[in-house]
Amino acid sequence: MQSLVQQLRHFGNRTMLSIFLFGIASGFPWVMIGSVMSAWLKDAGLTRSAIGYFSAVFAVYSVNFLWSPLLDRVRLPFIGKGLGQRRSWIFSMQMLICLGCFGLSVVDPTQTLTLAGLLALGIALSSATQDMAIDAYRIESVDPEHSERQSTAAAMATSGWWTGYAGLGAIPFFVADISGWAWPDIYQVLAAMMLLISLGVWIATEPPSYREQQYGQAQAHYLKAIAGQGHRAALLLLALSLAIALCFFQVFGPQLFTQQLYVIAAVVLLLLGFTLHSMGKLLRATPAEEINIRPAHRIITWLLVSLGEPLRDFFSRNGMRLALGLLTFVLLFKLGEAILGRMSIVFYKEIGFSNADIGTYSKLLTWGVTVVASAISGLITLRIGIIKGLFLGGLVMAASNLLFALMASVGPSKPLLFVTIVVDGFTAAWGTVAFMAFISVLCNRAFTASQYALLASVATFGRTTLGAYSGVLVDGLGGNWQWFFTLTALMVLPSLGLLYLMRDKIRAIAGERA
Repeated sequence: MQSLVQQLRHFGNRTMLSIFLFGIASGFPWVMIGSVMSAWLKDAGLTRSAIGYFSAVFAVYSVNFLWSPLLDRVRLPFIGKGLGQRRSWIFSMQMLICLGCFGLSVVDPTQTLTLAGLLALGIALSSATQDMAIDAYRIESVDPEHSERQSTAAAMATSGWWTGYAGLGAIPFFVADISGWAWPDIYQVLAAMMLLISLGVWIATEPPSYREQQYGQAQAHYLKAIAGQGHRAALLLLALSLAIALCFFQVFGPQLFTQQLYVIAAVVLLLLGFTLHSMGKLLRATPAEEINIRPAHRIITWLLVSLGEPLRDFFSRNGMRLALGLLTFVLLFKLGEAILGRMSIVFYKEIGFSNADIGTYSKLLTWGVTVVASAISGLITLRIGIIKGLFLGGLVMAASNLLFALMASVGPSKPLLFVTIVVDGFTAAWGTVAFMAFISVLCNRAFTASQYALLASVATFGRTTLGAYSGVLVDGLGGNWQWFFTLTALMVLPSLGLLYLMRDKIRAIAGERA
């Protein structure tokens, strides 16, 4: 094992600086459509339930894996050649985020709530796409022969994210308390800040890539199989397309009854199961000696390799049972923290904290704690291993939620708020760094954006889709914040039980990637 000094040196190079700056760019959009939007809507007189529903725009983070293959395969025209595949996607999405911010600065949510929601959705779409490119950049920037340094990269990314979300995110709350400043004016400031953040693209260097060679091999393999079994390939592509369409409908379509959602989810799982099974049979089949390759075969091949191969690779490498277990763990691990986060600003304002208090403690203090805690957490994960890091991180994350329940009983105590923010910031950083390092080593570098996006999308599902009902949960409890925070603490227990059952297999995976 390396000494502490040697491990600390991993934090001090240009690659880690770039990862930190991209982390800022990743966290900052959550301010625009998260905490600032919640405060704006609260001051505008909207109900808790309405604010919670408005946060449903974050649902795009849970389905961005559906278009993640584009980031692995499509090179953007013009800027793609000069900046490289990862940096060109990042820069393009940052410009779209700026435009969305300027759009929000000229709307009134009380009069045109739908338009404000669409602009927020546009920012969320751009931000979710940017995040996929940033995550792929981070993973690919670490030498695969030293993948243990993914913990260092995860620590820098987490520190950067919180610098963007909490450090820079405190600025609008301070400005809001200045006489003459309105929330639309603040959105113009946010847009200008995003323009400055985009300068990080020019500091970073494009990581080495072997995607074209590996995709070329997969393309040749699939083309031979599809040319000999065109009808089966077309049916397979139809099933995959239908699954993708149903995912979009379930997230963005009209609200459905619970029974209907279960039916759609079951159909999607059946279609994906059929797709994975059929792809295996297709690739195992022996192609005919003479193959007549048609243009349609090339189109189907490109689509299947782009959309289906990353998914097939993940399940084939891990096995169906373990892969499903990993996805379930990823879904549940940070569910309680996510639901708490959607209502934290509303909670602070309801019990009597001012915008300045929120900016100082919830933003600036959390930022400082997380930056330090992320580095410490990265070192802890390197030393005690992924299983202990995740298990202990999950326990301390849950325990910190109980401090919010205590605050709900005591009232707006600044000393208690200070202690709560410090503890919560440290535990959240610990859990996040261990979690990010873990899902990073699960990815095949030929499909980095696609596979990491799949895992991250499952992880963000609670924060987005289920988090939209956080206000309804508080209202359902009669505004009892103590019970709300206690429930969020208990939500981590199922994931920790699952982690214990899979511990040996997970340890083997991490060891193989180390």
